[in-house]
Amino acid sequence: MVTSSVLFPRVESLSSSGINCIPKEYIRPQEELNNIGNVFEEVEKDGGPQVPTIDLMEIESEDKTVQDKCREELVRAAKDWGVMHLVNHGIPSDLIDRVRKAGQAFFDLPIEEKEKHANDQASGNVQGYGSKLANNASGQLEWEDYFFHLIFPEDKRDLSVWPKTPSDYTKVTSEYARLLRSLATKILSVLSLGLGLEEGRLEKEVGGMEELLLQMKINYYPRCPQPELALGVEAHTDISALTFILHNMVPGLQLFYEGKWVTAKCVPNSIVMHIGDTVEILSNGKYKSILHRGLVNKEKVRISWAVFCEPPKEKIILKPLTELVTEAEPPLFPPRTFAQHLEHKLFRKTQDSLVPRKAD
Repeated sequence: MVTSSVLFPRVESLSSSGINCIPKEYIRPQEELNNIGNVFEEVEKDGGPQVPTIDLMEIESEDKTVQDKCREELVRAAKDWGVMHLVNHGIPSDLIDRVRKAGQAFFDLPIEEKEKHANDQASGNVQGYGSKLANNASGQLEWEDYFFHLIFPEDKRDLSVWPKTPSDYTKVTSEYARLLRSLATKILSVLSLGLGLEEGRLEKEVGGMEELLLQMKINYYPRCPQPELALGVEAHTDISALTFILHNMVPGLQLFYEGKWVTAKCVPNSIVMHIGDTVEILSNGKYKSILHRGLVNKEKVRISWAVFCEPPKEKIILKPLTELVTEAEPPLFPPRTFAQHLEHKLFRKTQDSLVPRKAD
């Protein structure tokens, strides 16, 4: 099997080897280095904008006034930021702890054990254990290893690629997926109403219960000897409809808001939620898919569990909904399938790497 580790060692191996300088493939371009700071110092800054926290306790309240206030706050955050901390989201904290422990236990295995689950990106087999292969002309790599797999709908899963260790991995991940799928329906309903649409409209447009895919990527960011030179994940927007993220309470997520990088604080018992490109397109830009990236550090391993809620690749044409397009507000995005949108982003990224870079 051809794996990414044939070309480059796993980042975990680099981290544990005792190197003091990271390989040149991981060093970011100069204009990025100008704004990569110490994440522990960044997260302590109190001034300036902060990622909003949305309390979902009253999202289905019988008191219409209370319910409306909760929903309005969520819609406002989706329009202004496109990212938020969700609290009182309805997923039990003990289940979230078990999901975290299961993912941690897999990454605690020796690398040779994890390699038994290696993906094969060259042949298109993206599920499994992997590391970022450079997909642009500059040959840039990211300081992370990961485990990627489809977790819902259950009939579309390939359990043969799922970790067998720990023994409860499948059970806890499957239960989390079911509850997260229900949460996605609630969020999409509120976002639909916030656009003046019928409650189920956005969910229908992204594939509904049968077709919307939940893909989990466990991101493992080892300690980095030169964190000021590297990124765990380079700046990007998510192509998904929604993305839900758990983490191990080590900071690293940064959002590009109003022309500056803002470091997200770690909010206990929260799930970070991003609006993805898919919902931004359907809403004709009313909801924002925010540019974000991941910092690394010298002291602590960071792990995050990102679940991307994605429409089917070919079945649905993504374009601004007709009700949201007027002469005053023409469509901001051309019609594309989800697969075409992904290809477009990868092509643009490759083109960007071929031209001289400009500082922010």
